[in-house]
Amino acid sequence: MDITGPHVKKYLKKFIVEPEKKLKLKDYDPGWAQNETLKQMSEDAAQDLLQQMLEKDRAQLNEAQALLAASGQYSILIVLQGMDTAGKDGTIRHVMSGVNPQGCAVHGFKVPSSEEHAHDFLWRYYHVLPERGMIGIFNRSYYEDVLVVRVHPERMEQLPEKLGPESGGFWKARYQDINAFERHLVQNGTIILKFFLHISKDEQKKRLLARLEDKDKYWKFSTADLAERQYWDKYVIAYEEMLAATSTEYAPWFIVPADYKWVARTVVAEAITSAISGLDLSYPKVSDEQVKILMDAKRQLEAE
Repeated sequence: MDITGPHVKKYLKKFIVEPEKKLKLKDYDPGWAQNETLKQMSEDAAQDLLQQMLEKDRAQLNEAQALLAASGQYSILIVLQGMDTAGKDGTIRHVMSGVNPQGCAVHGFKVPSSEEHAHDFLWRYYHVLPERGMIGIFNRSYYEDVLVVRVHPERMEQLPEKLGPESGGFWKARYQDINAFERHLVQNGTIILKFFLHISKDEQKKRLLARLEDKDKYWKFSTADLAERQYWDKYVIAYEEMLAATSTEYAPWFIVPADYKWVARTVVAEAITSAISGLDLSYPKVSDEQVKILMDAKRQLEAE
């Protein structure tokens, strides 16, 4: 299935990274005025409109997930990446709030264990991929191995020296591994939706300060977030190269403006519902013989 096909709403296409095209994140506005309609509105009016869209999308997503589970043909893998405080947790919570929990599984990935580091970098992710009929969400993902690991090469798994980053073309080869991995999944019925929540450095500062100004949010603050902020420019370069190298027709990246949480949540919800609706799913058909059995069962229950 082509996720960028005609069923995808026109305004969503502008968020999709064109395959093999170099990009600069500074060219992508992380704010809210992303199309001509919104530009003509005040911020409050734009927020009201997008909130209404989000509510509609959540209802549609609940229906779409039921169809997905009943048909058992496809699985959905949602990948969320972004700088610290970009809003990954909140996006999951708000977008998926209406979905049956039995049909959705969220996985976050911490620092790899010694066992995980003893395998290839994709190994730990393969074990938790969604089965057909399920929605799986990766809150951070195998892309950390071309982002965090690229900024902090000391965190890489143990590789033979001749195969490590010092060898020529290492990162290009790792991008190719990811693309091949995703192509394999798509060819076996997994729809992959990848969202980079694009937050500005100024907005990240505001969100970090907010955690320090509210005692109820102290638990959310980590000194590691502050330390990683010092590598902002290196992360930007890593993201730009990764997005350009791994956005494909079968698994494209969406660069989602995330300075305003209500914008990010609506864009993600719209993209997910559009992708599932494009599958043209239907509930399994029941044969005449099965209908007869069901009607017999109904009569037995009514006669009790």
